[in-house]
Amino acid sequence: MLKIQNLTKRYGDKVAVEGLSLEIGKGEIYAFIGHNGAGKTTAIKACCGILPFEEGEILIDGHSIQEEPLVCKKSLAYIPDNPDLYEFMSGVAYLNFIADIFGVSASLREEKIKALSEKFGLTADLAQPISAYSHGMKQKLAIIAAFLHEPKLIIMDEPFVGLDPKASHTMKEMMREFTQKGGAIFFSTHVLEVAERLCDRVAIIKKGKLLVSGTMEEVKGNTSLEEVFLELAEN
Repeated sequence: MLKIQNLTKRYGDKVAVEGLSLEIGKGEIYAFIGHNGAGKTTAIKACCGILPFEEGEILIDGHSIQEEPLVCKKSLAYIPDNPDLYEFMSGVAYLNFIADIFGVSASLREEKIKALSEKFGLTADLAQPISAYSHGMKQKLAIIAAFLHEPKLIIMDEPFVGLDPKASHTMKEMMREFTQKGGAIFFSTHVLEVAERLCDRVAIIKKGKLLVSGTMEEVKGNTSLEEVFLELAEN
């Protein structure tokens, strides 16, 4: 579903990501782990078509993000670590705007907005302007918008930041249900315990370079993901 081939991204003389290759298949939840500044957000934004890159290729469901960006973006949803939403809109207006962009029918969007907003306890706040939302409420709205058009791939950067325990539990359940239906999820997180319990595969990155990748069992062996990460990332 997502194939990253020898991705390299530079900012002037600084190499943010160097020769990164990963592959995320249908039905997989894939964790992307690394310190702040390791290159995770840069790689994620490149996968979403937000950042151009100098070398390599990124394929979404077999299509090049560089050569067919609109085709790729129709198949994916992106949840940033700090949702930058249109704050002059109400919550429901924003969700309808997203539904319009992705061509979601009136009947389906009504059904999904109702179901998803109830899951996150946001129904009563949808009429309010987004400018009045807390960070956690904005995060919930961004999550609802991502699942609204039924993408094939969801890419997330620290999706649990700002979520209360109930919303985090709901999010994890939705991620499992999404991949059980054949979707794929690629996300960065600092919450290693969640990644260890939730994910099928994991990659650890340091200073833009891939240190290790594989199934969760292959990477952590008989230890914990936290122990493996600390050993690799500190060396």
